[in-house]
Amino acid sequence: MPTSATEVTAAGIARLAGVGRAAVSNWRRRHADFPKPVGGTETSPSFALPEVEDWLRRQGKLAEVPLRERVWQQLTGHPEGPATALLHIGCELLLVHERPTDWLDLNALSDRRLAELLPDAYDKVLTDRFGAGRHRAIQVPSTEALHASVPLLRATAHLAAELGTRQTFEFLLGRHLDANSRQYTPTPAGPAELIARLAGPVRSVLDPACGTGALLRAVADRPDLELHGQDSAPELAALTALRLALAGHARIRTRAGDTLRADAFPQLRADAVVCHPPFNERNWGHDELAYDPRWEYGFPARTESELAWVQHALARLADGGTAVLLMPPAAASRRSGRRIRADLLRRGALRAVIALPAGAAPPHNIPLHLWVLRRPGPATRPAAELLLMETASLVPEGQPELPWPALQSAVTEAWEAYERTGTAEEQPGLARAIPVIDLLDDDVDLAPARHLPPSAAGGGIEQLTSVREKLTDTLRLTAELTPPAAEPAPDARWPLTTIGELARAGALTLRTGNAAVALGGTVPVLTDHDVFTAAAPSGTLPEDHEAPELTEEGDVVVPVLGAGSVTRVIDAATAGAALGRNLSLLRPDPAALDPWFLAGFLRGTANNRQASSYASTATRLDVRRLQLPRLPLEQQRAYGERFRALAAFEDTLRQATRLGEQLVQGTYDGLTDGTIAPG
Repeated sequence: MPTSATEVTAAGIARLAGVGRAAVSNWRRRHADFPKPVGGTETSPSFALPEVEDWLRRQGKLAEVPLRERVWQQLTGHPEGPATALLHIGCELLLVHERPTDWLDLNALSDRRLAELLPDAYDKVLTDRFGAGRHRAIQVPSTEALHASVPLLRATAHLAAELGTRQTFEFLLGRHLDANSRQYTPTPAGPAELIARLAGPVRSVLDPACGTGALLRAVADRPDLELHGQDSAPELAALTALRLALAGHARIRTRAGDTLRADAFPQLRADAVVCHPPFNERNWGHDELAYDPRWEYGFPARTESELAWVQHALARLADGGTAVLLMPPAAASRRSGRRIRADLLRRGALRAVIALPAGAAPPHNIPLHLWVLRRPGPATRPAAELLLMETASLVPEGQPELPWPALQSAVTEAWEAYERTGTAEEQPGLARAIPVIDLLDDDVDLAPARHLPPSAAGGGIEQLTSVREKLTDTLRLTAELTPPAAEPAPDARWPLTTIGELARAGALTLRTGNAAVALGGTVPVLTDHDVFTAAAPSGTLPEDHEAPELTEEGDVVVPVLGAGSVTRVIDAATAGAALGRNLSLLRPDPAALDPWFLAGFLRGTANNRQASSYASTATRLDVRRLQLPRLPLEQQRAYGERFRALAAFEDTLRQATRLGEQLVQGTYDGLTDGTIAPG
């Protein structure tokens, strides 16, 4: 086997065949002809992809590897690593995008000749797009480096013919970021778009910690747009440049290097700066940069790296330019930063502090803040008030996905009104423009929650009354739907079958969810959290997502991660939603299987226990191993009706719990803030 052959792990084999990793382990034990490992380690071996594909076809477990999956497996198995492979792919896609006839001529050559001529072709297209010189973030790969990439590049070109160049790069980059989530800290689309909207329509933008380019990509494209980015990781600076070049027509300049210690754009005065800086860095250059001219508002303490980034952003703005930074909440209240915060307020540089809900961006466990800053000009009059917003109240209780359209609308409306008038209408629990003089105390604490008036308890007395009435009606319905007393049944020893056997027999179709969640899509996505909580589809599909698996009425959906036996029968209201990740879909043949019978028996605790594999951090369900009794269709329907009634009772109990919690908390809030009398 050649050393450059693409390798695939057990997880990759499971993805190809649409099964769990436990099934791959079983195949290795049960089938002597299963391909032998060619690399990896004893605990995590890797296999030659061509051998795996051939074995899966012979076993009838794979008709053909999808082109997307083939390209992805070739990328992850690249001898130089997936990051290098992505750079080679990005250069090729840019060549296809900018000079399609040149690529067609090159693609007709032999592999050896293609690798020899690609460097010159890449250099021409990269120079046209990013300029010449050693400061360019993307260096042309050598002929030797490209030899191992030629099969991958040819396959990628075929994929680009199907999806388009931009969509192909976004798909592969997104997969790479998902697979290496601990290595990268990407900014999600929701906060990225909000930051771009707050920055406003501009001609030149800088992101001094650009990462994978999410913030720059969110800036509205225009013919004269100039995008500047810098990142300490050379591969990220290069990937960002390629990503932006494939997405629009802007003039792009990205550089690699430590921004605070080695600023790549010292002469730049941009219209806007957008930034998601690294948090809590102690080694940011405190000792070397004590006399740096950027510290116009005070020398940041060693523990205040974020305030160093704030002042760097202000230093790179033109007079009147806007900076929007994603900040940790501690930066608004730490005592070590109070003098810099005070000077930012006195001189009118800090204009708004906006608290986002927890989960908006990494780290997801804390509610991050957005700081909106404006570089004062010679004739600028300092703002008399600071806009403070707390957006957690805009997130409906129990909703796992943040409602970014509502959040964006509320924040931008308040900001635009503040920009026009210098103040903002007070909205209890949401927004307030507070006089700067009131904040210049010993603490200079800018945390919005400390200064906003509380919202009305539970939405107010009228809302609490409505909740109480709904709870009363729901409790009455719960009593009506309570299952009848259990009666003993004769010892049932049914012949059993498995989901895998039923799938092979054609009694049902098994599908695996692949839909990611993003902001602004039109197709709803059913997530595993939606299934666990019996909620409506809470996500939306990215515009450039690969073809999703759509649900149909009567499908049975099963989460494959996490302990607990849960299923969901798709009704008319949920049909048409894309199937999210970590979900399996079973589509029964109505002439052979009743969907409620299927869903009910799959929820058995013992059934789930024997079909699950247990690791130190997660439990994974192998859906194919779940068992069902072999029963006539009429008998299935009898069980199905009982399971349907149990599901209706469960839904009503869940609704009663939500209403009860809302009533209790709202009453506590009303009693403690004085809006509800105790007697």
